[in-house]
Amino acid sequence: QAHLMESGGGLVQPGGSLRLSCAASGFTLADYAIAWFRQAPGKEREGVSCTGVDGITLYADSVKGRCTLSRDNVDNSVYLQMISLKPEDTANYYCTAARGGTSSDCRGEKWVYDYRGQGTQVTVSS
Repeated sequence: QAHLMESGGGLVQPGGSLRLSCAASGFTLADYAIAWFRQAPGKEREGVSCTGVDGITLYADSVKGRCTLSRDNVDNSVYLQMISLKPEDTANYYCTAARGGTSSDCRGEKWVYDYRGQGTQVTVSS
């Protein structure tokens, strides 16, 4: 059964870094736009980063300069490298995949996806 699985979350001190992984099984991730979201308890979902099949990647202002999203088509995975982590980055992070999506879809008001992972928890605390 096709699915996405995230990994790489954990407890990290402020200023630390993490690399989150989003691995696809049963389909080719390179054919999909990937969007990372995060959600903290009591807060609304926030888009973190999105990359389309056109190769254009977008970042939320809250993480710009601190996050880098990359694809590894050999591993059929997408990675979200985060540095200079802050306590406000604490959230459950999950990835979604939309077949054929472009950066325009990333910018759209409504994000429609085909797959979603379960998420991985990131906690930034001293």
